[in-house]
Amino acid sequence: MNGLIAACLGAESKILRLARDLVAEESPSTDRAALERCASVLAAHLLDAGASIEHIDGGPTAAHILAEWHGGGPRVLLVGHFDTVWQVGQLARMPLEEKDGKLFGPGVLDMKAGLAIGITAARLVAAELPESSRPHVRLLATTDEEVGSATSRVAIETLARNSDAVLVLEPALPGGAVKTARKGVGEFELLAEGISSHAGVDPGAGASAVHELAKQITTIARMTDAGRGLTVNVGVIDGGTRSNVVAERARAFIDVRIARLEDAAAIEHAFAELRPVDSRVKLTVTGRINRPPMERTPGVARLFALAQEVAGSMGRPLAEGATGGASDGNFTAALGIPTLDGLGAIGDGPHALHEHVVIKELAPRAALVAGLLARIRDN
Repeated sequence: MNGLIAACLGAESKILRLARDLVAEESPSTDRAALERCASVLAAHLLDAGASIEHIDGGPTAAHILAEWHGGGPRVLLVGHFDTVWQVGQLARMPLEEKDGKLFGPGVLDMKAGLAIGITAARLVAAELPESSRPHVRLLATTDEEVGSATSRVAIETLARNSDAVLVLEPALPGGAVKTARKGVGEFELLAEGISSHAGVDPGAGASAVHELAKQITTIARMTDAGRGLTVNVGVIDGGTRSNVVAERARAFIDVRIARLEDAAAIEHAFAELRPVDSRVKLTVTGRINRPPMERTPGVARLFALAQEVAGSMGRPLAEGATGGASDGNFTAALGIPTLDGLGAIGDGPHALHEHVVIKELAPRAALVAGLLARIRDN
């Protein structure tokens, strides 16, 4: 175990190079050609790390990559993604550079450095531990996490069901804490269809979709229950054509977050039960809770305790926390598979212009992941 940790702590330069190589290949979720270029770089690094790889059909997006390091111990799934929110060309505005002990670049924190950490940890576990006792490690790197994981969810859940534990390589919380709970996410659209008329000549002949939508938004806002960790946010509204026309159509796009799986059916029912105040207006609701929450189950707690032991052996405290954001770990945790999230890089600015990782923390995070892989057999 000590040799494994030492090997990881000495691997900073390799982790940094891998992260730089991945960031240099911009890979927005919606650009298949760019994703395929990044996939080629990732695949080369995986093969160099001793993994066997296969490609999983991504449908309209690029293929997802599954890497595997064989072992006779527990089956552990590492989860990450290499798609980003940044369009090709963002490197001109956010150059890949090292400055003040940090590596800057689009997608470096969310989450290409996390993949570099996971690959390094898996490589060194395979090199340092006997095959009969080391874990059987699979790493799934997906291409559509930032846009909802529609094409990768089946693969994520299928692999998770055949795993004893799941480690998610998303960024750490500020200060390096791992994530033991995440909120679930729902997306809803409310469409109001009224009757248009001239707002000055014959306003009574119309039924305003905009006015109806405003009343419905008031109702929707009351669905928030902060005490339960349930929030409802109307983030986008549009409707109408001109100020002198009673609006025929209006719509709202709504984000819902839930901390408890038991709230999913209730909030979906609440949206389904919306009724127009003006009976001449038709309401149509679409959407659902599409990512279940990651709740802090006993299995999650046991993984965190193991991670604390590993961190403690390096003289580093490790905290845990919850976040309102979601990841692919939501899917695996909801299946009842012990899942620990936020094991990736430490930094700041995901989806922001100052996105960066702290270079000196890359190797200790790889050591944390590797040590956890080695100890899962004791869980």
